Amino acid sequence: MSTLTATLLPPRSKAMNALNQLPPFSPTLSKLLATLANEDVYFGELSGVIEKDAVLASHVLKLVNSALYARSGTINSVRHAVSILGINKLRNVALSLSVSRMWKQTKTPKNWSQAAFNLHAVAVAVMCDLLAQRLRVGYPEGAFTAGLLHGMGKMMIAIGTPIEYDGILRLYQETPTLSMEDAELHVLGCTHAELCTHALAEWKLPVEIQRAVGSQHLTPEPPLTLGGLLFMAHQVVHSLEVSIPSCNCRAEGTPDRMLCTLGLEDEAERILFEYKAEFDALRAFF
Repeated sequence: MSTLTATLLPPRSKAMNALNQLPPFSPTLSKLLATLANEDVYFGELSGVIEKDAVLASHVLKLVNSALYARSGTINSVRHAVSILGINKLRNVALSLSVSRMWKQTKTPKNWSQAAFNLHAVAVAVMCDLLAQRLRVGYPEGAFTAGLLHGMGKMMIAIGTPIEYDGILRLYQETPTLSMEDAELHVLGCTHAELCTHALAEWKLPVEIQRAVGSQHLTPEPPLTLGGLLFMAHQVVHSLEVSIPSCNCRAEGTPDRMLCTLGLEDEAERILFEYKAEFDALRAFF
């Protein structure tokens, strides 16, 4: 597409096209994302993917040997790490490290904090995964990935339409009655959730993850869906003040209170303890 043609596109189309401005997937990330659609992933297969990426493998081993897992001896092989963490946990770690590496190569405007965005994404991913382990929800193995990628539409807006992104932030910050989604609809005619759903469909991620991201701002009703789980995880993380400062959502209530609404009052303290330990261990890599 020529520069002139791109300039003439409406803002919504420019935001959609921002997907093409992201760095290409590494072979490792492509293979990791492909495993999300495969229910029969084996230890050896996942280990093989990670072992072929020396940087990723070293980060995985550093993490599994951290205080979070408190092993008595040093773990020296990815295959041993799989046996300790399990397939889903190891894939979550590998995905977060691989996606972060891709995002760090992304050119973003000055008013966008990639560091804050990365940390928020990881925080929501960790909380999503912890809730999915305790609640009955469809496709729980996709919870971490849904949390990790849920805000990517905001980055697409910032990259593809930086002027409109400034306008959205101003409108949101100056109008207390408007949500971020309302401001996006007013300026762009679409929301970041719609853009993210489009991106995940382009990447051929499982439909369950696409639907969860697309419904992330709808107040959940029983039975709990993956989208409802993402909504609650997002609320809990905002109440813990891990957010993107310029477009911070208004948290309603404390983390304990929000977990109680999910029937997890007896496990709230444990969930928040596990969240802090896992988030603190992962954030060192971002």
